[in-house]
Amino acid sequence: MGKPTGTGHEGSERSRSEPHMTAPDVETWFIREILPLESILMQFLRHNWHEKSDIEDFRQEVYVRVCEAAHREIPTAARSFMLTTARNLIVDRVRLRQVVPIDVVADLESLDTAIEDPGPELTVLARDELRRLQTALDRLPSRCREAVVLGRIDGLTGREIAGRMGISEKTVSMHLRNGMSAMADALYSEAAGMKP
Repeated sequence: MGKPTGTGHEGSERSRSEPHMTAPDVETWFIREILPLESILMQFLRHNWHEKSDIEDFRQEVYVRVCEAAHREIPTAARSFMLTTARNLIVDRVRLRQVVPIDVVADLESLDTAIEDPGPELTVLARDELRRLQTALDRLPSRCREAVVLGRIDGLTGREIAGRMGISEKTVSMHLRNGMSAMADALYSEAAGMKP
């Protein structure tokens, strides 16, 4: 199980230009969200690329592209983003070839279906993650929880949240920062506690 090592320099430069996406944030997200999906990625690549000798290189390239994108903005749907990245990599590789076998074209049409179909195992994992997320949300203080729900679930701006809650935008920012930090800590510590 390989973690991309060639992106450290580029990632640190990007994280300096956008301070909210630091290299440690991206690395933590990558370890928590992407690495557990490695078997899904490998299955996807094996199913959709006929030259098995390229699979390991594809995996590394997907990881590099995912990390580069995450330095700009952390994707919200890690699985879908990773598989879309893998599909795009396969499409790019096919385009580079002079002759495209007909079976490759047929396989490319099925890639979108594979990305959208979560399967029963992932459905169970998603439900468990939602349960953990709801539990972490329920543990927040009421005003903090209200700000998080309005901002991260309902999609309101800081100004809109401040107007609804009757507080300053600075207080909204504090609630959002504290709430998201507490939820991440709760989710990460619970997930770490589940590992053997």
